[in-house]
Amino acid sequence: MSTGALSISSQERKHSQLQEQWNARNAALEVASMDEVIRIRSDKQTQDETKFNGIIGSSPALRFVLTEVERVAPTDSTVLVLGETGTGKELIARAIHNLSTRCGCPFVKVNCAAIPLDLLESELFGHEKGAFTGAIAQKPGRFEMADHGTLFLDEIGDLPLALQPKLLRVLQEQEFERLGSGQTHRINVRLVAATNRDLAEMVARKEFRSDLYYRLNVFPIELPPLRERREDIPALISHFVRDSARRMSRPMLYIPPDTMAAFTSYSWPGNVRELQNLIERAVIRSNDGVLPNPLPILDPIALSSPKPTTLDFTSRTFSDCTRSLILQTLEDTGWMIGGPGGAAVRLGLPRTTLISKMKKLGISRRKPEG
Repeated sequence: MSTGALSISSQERKHSQLQEQWNARNAALEVASMDEVIRIRSDKQTQDETKFNGIIGSSPALRFVLTEVERVAPTDSTVLVLGETGTGKELIARAIHNLSTRCGCPFVKVNCAAIPLDLLESELFGHEKGAFTGAIAQKPGRFEMADHGTLFLDEIGDLPLALQPKLLRVLQEQEFERLGSGQTHRINVRLVAATNRDLAEMVARKEFRSDLYYRLNVFPIELPPLRERREDIPALISHFVRDSARRMSRPMLYIPPDTMAAFTSYSWPGNVRELQNLIERAVIRSNDGVLPNPLPILDPIALSSPKPTTLDFTSRTFSDCTRSLILQTLEDTGWMIGGPGGAAVRLGLPRTTLISKMKKLGISRRKPEG
């Protein structure tokens, strides 16, 4: 009996050892497979960031934009990038260029709002020596510099009306003359334009040429504001903290959960640019290895928003209630649809969605009676 008992005990111990080895092997495999998954995801994110010129994020709203970029980049079609200030319109323009067949050629940018009117024409099209006072030498314009490449016209909504016909001609004919010269220059330039203004409304107010608008609006890409892609905020914070810490020779900072929660709940009226600047400020002020919260105590948009109006929803259809809410918000914003203080932001809707709902519900601003 004792020999049998010892035999059974020995078999149990051997079985137990085998089980432990199997469990350890499975655990090692599980860890290895998880590491592989993390590595693959990290590699995919790195590839995407390289492909899209460092654009950070994987939210559905941003993924849709990047899919549109991939779709239009191989063509030579004109692209109009729309979005609020600070959403990264120049990054999108560069990504379009980098993914195009022109990627080895120049990428030239011009901010139409930053150059005085009397210099902008010369900046775009160039001038000959003696074309005007101070023109002491011949100078090629940005269109010539961008030949066979991409020209990015930022803040196109600020282009003066006087220059718009000349830009239209370049887009249609791919030719122009320098100031002070009658010689026609032919070029091969792909144009990407960007604005934070509503060009359709500007056309209606006769502030922007309709023919130029339609020529620019071949393939519009609308960038979502940061508040509509909050899933991307943690990744953006980590990226900016890492970048700022490296540039300032600071150690990598710990980001407390309450600071991260404050960042993700903030409305970000200045979008990604505001986030980047606040992170840099926080890194400068950090002195204990912890990232401080640089956000204001109260959200400025919440402070500037009017008190909510009480609406009577009893005995009314959903469409009636929606119509009343949109009308009330439009009245509160002076019928301003887009922009940081516009009705679309207050309703939490993309500008295009709000416009679509207004058309569906028959909402339009009444013209003042003469």
